[in-house]
Amino acid sequence: MRITQGTFSFLPDLTPAQVRAQVQYCLDQGWAVSVEHTDDPHPRNTYWEMWGPPMFDLRDAAGVVGEIDGCRNAFPTRYVRVNAFDSTRGWETVRLSFIVQRPPVEDGFRLERTEGPGRSQRYSMQHRQYSAG
Repeated sequence: MRITQGTFSFLPDLTPAQVRAQVQYCLDQGWAVSVEHTDDPHPRNTYWEMWGPPMFDLRDAAGVVGEIDGCRNAFPTRYVRVNAFDSTRGWETVRLSFIVQRPPVEDGFRLERTEGPGRSQRYSMQHRQYSAG
């Protein structure tokens, strides 16, 4: 099962040229770009581990792409994502976030509902692993 979190997650994986173009778009908007990684992509895990500090005042995508590659090389079996933060007053939020690497085997989660007495409903989460591809 393919984890679908962030922008572009329903599309095929971005090529290196497409990643570079998206990063350059973020920089052209004046957004600070950061790289994060995790081995726990559960939707409630919103705080991934940062790979270095956010890159403020960067204007060339090559610097960010180098950090992405460094993170990928250090963690070849983890998820890696890029975040673009807009610090403009009134926004002050992540404007774009997308996954740039997935592990060879992705975890999947399935929500199962059980109906009980008096129309009560109980939910449980099932964990599964799926091969990428």
